[in-house]
Amino acid sequence: MVQKSKVSPFIKQCFVSAAVCFNVIGHGSAVGFPAILLPQLMKPDSGFQLTEEEESWIASIFALCMLIGNFFMAPLSNKLGRKGATLSLTVPYLVGWFVTILATNVQFLIIGRIILGISGGIHSTLRAVLVGEYTSPKHRGAFLSTISLTQAFGICFVHLVGSVCSWQLTALICAFFHFISLLMTIYIPESPSWLAERGRYEECRTVFRWLRGDVEEEELEEMIEARIEIEKEKIQNSKINDNHFKMAMATIVKKEFYKPIIIVIHINLIMHVSGGTTMAAYSTVILSMIMGPEANVHFWMVFIDFQRMFTNIAAIYIINKIKRRTMLFSTGALSTFTHLAIAVYVYGKMQGWMPFEGIWLPALLINMQFFTVGMAMGPMPNIIGGEIFPLEYRSIGGTTSLAVAGAMMFLVLKSFPTLIGAIYLPGTYFLFACIITYNLVVIWFLLPETKGRTLQQIEDEFRGRPLKAHEIEARESLHSSIVEVYKRKLSERKCSVFE
Repeated sequence: MVQKSKVSPFIKQCFVSAAVCFNVIGHGSAVGFPAILLPQLMKPDSGFQLTEEEESWIASIFALCMLIGNFFMAPLSNKLGRKGATLSLTVPYLVGWFVTILATNVQFLIIGRIILGISGGIHSTLRAVLVGEYTSPKHRGAFLSTISLTQAFGICFVHLVGSVCSWQLTALICAFFHFISLLMTIYIPESPSWLAERGRYEECRTVFRWLRGDVEEEELEEMIEARIEIEKEKIQNSKINDNHFKMAMATIVKKEFYKPIIIVIHINLIMHVSGGTTMAAYSTVILSMIMGPEANVHFWMVFIDFQRMFTNIAAIYIINKIKRRTMLFSTGALSTFTHLAIAVYVYGKMQGWMPFEGIWLPALLINMQFFTVGMAMGPMPNIIGGEIFPLEYRSIGGTTSLAVAGAMMFLVLKSFPTLIGAIYLPGTYFLFACIITYNLVVIWFLLPETKGRTLQQIEDEFRGRPLKAHEIEARESLHSSIVEVYKRKLSERKCSVFE
């Protein structure tokens, strides 16, 4: 039983989000770890003799195992709840780091990366769901933006510490973020959405009011009513048709099921090719190619990490003020431009077309590219993913879409050295620009505006039955009856079963 306290709902939501974000910092550290690990392992006195193939596997196996971890999220989250699933993935995070610390050969390093990747796969699906369910619509965009910010901080942190410390000590320090998250998660309540999904409505009301106070009762009742309606639909469907295959196919063709999955797959692919993922793992290689061998790549690596982090901080405020679509498409267009500009610059430099020397132009282009990563390309997948999945399909939808995104992340990281060798950096960046453009076009036609709307209203939009203006006014009226609203919505959902 959750007790009332004098602490404001906003502070409680901050605490819950912080518990999630400490794990995200550790995850970001794992993403950026190869950039400081591989250069140290290549030194003659490291005791490791790495081949080019082993280097690419150390960098990319993490992403491949994230793909595997994605499939554990749904059963863990549904069985144990959001809190239980978070506790269960934090322990493997710690194990993965300690296996890495104690590694004496390449095989144990890869085992440590595998454990970290599986934990990261579970968490990458769960974290946006957690923050989206625990926070209010007014501040949800800002809270979801902190996921990208803290991941950027983790990448920056591991690059900075790894520049002055051994990779073993760096890994030990990174493990402490997960330990802090473990302690904080013990003290947070279970998600009200998960409690409603399990039919534990009184517990749901208690936790919801503890998190939100008494000013968002409409959203609480709306969520519980929607869950009751869904349960009634399930009973009706089971009476009409007990063929599980046909029921599964009926689910797949529902707009509220397949549209969010398509959107999240495409927006995650944008994130992986926009520069953040490749730069986290191959930053020294990329910076040398763009800026030239005379540049201090370690300085610029840390500088860009800090720039991305500060841009993420600004994004928390800006995303909370600007519409999601406006933010996504404006920064997406700028990301495409910077990729093309870098491709042209490096190609011109290779051909001897550049009449001047210096690093100011490549530095400007790289910082423009990372402005888009920090402002939207990094935060937006977490924000959109935390908002658009309906409660009934939140676990399976998030798992499916992010599993595909995890596979794309693996392919990007594994193929990047091959692409650089085959079509060089200009061809690779031109390819990435084309991929970003294609994904933006798809998202343009599918993504509705979600800013300031409750999760239930977004679900209604995808279903094709958004609330009309007079219905919204009726809900806001003190004289409207919750029972009447429930009956009207129930009648609409009954009809939609057969569409």
